[in-house]
Amino acid sequence: MPLDMAALREASLPEVVHLRQITVQAIHPLLEEETAEWRDRLRWDFRTSAELVRRYVGLRSLAGFALLEGGRVSGYTYLVAERRKGLIGDLYLRSFHEHPEYQNLLLEASVRELFEELGTWRIEAQLMMLRAKPDWEYPFASQLRVYPRLFMSIDAWRIQALAPGRAARSALIMEWRAEQAEEVAGLIAEAYRGHVDSEINDQYQTASGARRFLTNIMQHSGCGVFFPSASFVALDAWSGRVMGVSLASLLAQGSGHITQICVAPPVRRRGLGYELLRRSLTALAEAGCNSASLTVTAANTQAVDLYRRVGFELVVRFPALVWERR
Repeated sequence: MPLDMAALREASLPEVVHLRQITVQAIHPLLEEETAEWRDRLRWDFRTSAELVRRYVGLRSLAGFALLEGGRVSGYTYLVAERRKGLIGDLYLRSFHEHPEYQNLLLEASVRELFEELGTWRIEAQLMMLRAKPDWEYPFASQLRVYPRLFMSIDAWRIQALAPGRAARSALIMEWRAEQAEEVAGLIAEAYRGHVDSEINDQYQTASGARRFLTNIMQHSGCGVFFPSASFVALDAWSGRVMGVSLASLLAQGSGHITQICVAPPVRRRGLGYELLRRSLTALAEAGCNSASLTVTAANTQAVDLYRRVGFELVVRFPALVWERR
């Protein structure tokens, strides 16, 4: 009797269960493994995020799914629904699960839950721990756009060699002040109008959305702890208008991160982006960081070229995923 290979493969796959069925004790080893991987691969202290997952799993209040194999949790993802938009906040699989079938079990359950049960119309996900390959097929592919992104890093000795740019002589660059947030939100919406990154994160499409983005990176630790001493704003010398911004955070002791950098369209290609980046990187190095990192969309070739010229090197490729109901 011939073997049904599809049935055998399905039988060997893990069971998908709601996170609310999982105990803190059951998910703890997986979170410990994930925390170590964030530290070792990205120099990122994931402990605060892992503790939040533990807390809400313990309260049975975190939406999402887990993979169970022989009673052990081998993967998980959690979800957030914001009115008509859903977010897949994280997805992690044990290191030996690199086959797309395993990640797709979690992704398919997540997209189905957000679209069919929670009523969202758009789903965003930037999953740095996803072991994706360019030819992998994702669930709900007809409703999906995939944007390759890069996690890049630079060591402190390279930062120390960066020379001031020409914009340092012509622009008024000052440390971040909280009262500039509204104007910076307007700058972000202007800078990303028609830009690929506004397709990935719809908060960039409006000033109000950009303000929520700023609130998230300054008040929450998802992108590290906001570090105002390494965050700078560039002002027009005549009008005082905000023309550029570079915001930084601390991912771990000795590890900095650029959470946002952009300049107004009229002053692009004048060296302002380089100078803002140099100021933030220098401030991070002076604060004791041995390295600094950032993420960039691969299609944003001008930014990628700038970062490589400065001395950034590729660490990890990961996908940004956007599903929209049609």
